Amino acid sequence: MTLEITSFKAYDIRGRIPDQLNADVVYRIGNATAAFLDAKRVVVGRDMRLSSEEFSDEVIRGLTDAGVEVLDIGLCGTEMVYFGVTHLAADGGIMVTASHNPADYNGLKLVREEARPISADTGLADIRKLAESDERRLAGAKGSRTAVSIFAPYIEHMLSYVDIDQLRPLKLVVNAGNGCAGIALDGLEGRLPFELIKLNHEPDGTFPNGIPNPLLPENRTATIEAVKKQGAAMGIAWDGDFDRCFFFDEQGGFIEGYYVVGLLAESLLKANPGGKIVHDPRLTWNTLAIVEAAGGVAVQSKSGHSFIKETMRNVDAVYGGEMSAHHYFRNFSYADSGMIPWLLVAELVSTTGKSLSELVGERQALFPASGEINREVADADAALETLHNQYSNDAKKVDDLDGYSFEFDEWRFNIRKSNTEPVVRLNVESRGGADLMTSKTREVLRILEG
Repeated sequence: MTLEITSFKAYDIRGRIPDQLNADVVYRIGNATAAFLDAKRVVVGRDMRLSSEEFSDEVIRGLTDAGVEVLDIGLCGTEMVYFGVTHLAADGGIMVTASHNPADYNGLKLVREEARPISADTGLADIRKLAESDERRLAGAKGSRTAVSIFAPYIEHMLSYVDIDQLRPLKLVVNAGNGCAGIALDGLEGRLPFELIKLNHEPDGTFPNGIPNPLLPENRTATIEAVKKQGAAMGIAWDGDFDRCFFFDEQGGFIEGYYVVGLLAESLLKANPGGKIVHDPRLTWNTLAIVEAAGGVAVQSKSGHSFIKETMRNVDAVYGGEMSAHHYFRNFSYADSGMIPWLLVAELVSTTGKSLSELVGERQALFPASGEINREVADADAALETLHNQYSNDAKKVDDLDGYSFEFDEWRFNIRKSNTEPVVRLNVESRGGADLMTSKTREVLRILEG
């Protein structure tokens, strides 16, 4: 039976239950993915949402009906599916998750071999057509479902990014947001000299402490208060499937992901001299300055995980970072991880003897940034063209790789359309002047809203 499926997005599948996503739809997507990949072995994992176990079962049924050998790794984070696909030499992977979306949502993230992403322009559109038409792939011999644990090798791989002997006994506040990050933290805890102060640690799909989205200021309070009360060296919080992590310094200050990109780029270039670092166009000056000083090569990519990963593979970059708190690593199949970044930052605090606020404070002063500002607009294309008409003649440089980036002597900004929401996203930065950054941000917003 033909069915319109509205839950397909630019990079994944995500929708409200049951009208946009339900057992029938996820069965179809599982079966269509098997057909699209012509897969023999597929890794499947799931997050803690109340619907995720049922949806995982239906995805697996769709795969096994197509003759696929399913390697079921159970409750996990998205990066564990990425790791599992590579570690188990599978043809693809499916993670059942809606990350930081409300409790009545769920979704699927799909990858092919070597954890390569499947996005709208690399297969999601084809999978959607197959799922909507429901031309089921039914194998003569049904496939199999085997429970497989990749936990031990995954933990060993995470630990390979740091020199454990160089780590100091830091006190760290870790807020899993009742998502799945606690699973990985428990596996790492006994191997590291850190004291972990755990908040909202147990996976719980009812989200008793709110949706696991640290980008929302109201969701940061518990982490900030715990850092201050415990005298912790830093705080770390994750979204539900822990493919993003967010940092708080020893004073409880929230650190924009932009500055973490610079920290990690500098750290990885020390171990990989002359390496390439991929970044997105939204905020760039701090990253460019750090990469140049460290002897690396900065490579700009369009925002979004599929674009970053493709660019990284093309240039064999050691690291890629987005200000949205996605961090990508060559040794992790060019994929994003929410565990590797905090290990590297804790190692930096250990080896430099500097606090986290000291490590990022100088960069924040040199290149103050607005953080991402979202605005709903009636016509996103028209809004971008209005700004282009206003600023293009006076700009030293105009870049249209991802929306528009306008660069002037002492400030720059990027304006782009969201791939998933009816909003435009604005980022402004300046060279050394927070007042200039603030005034220019207000100026652009007045034009945008006027």
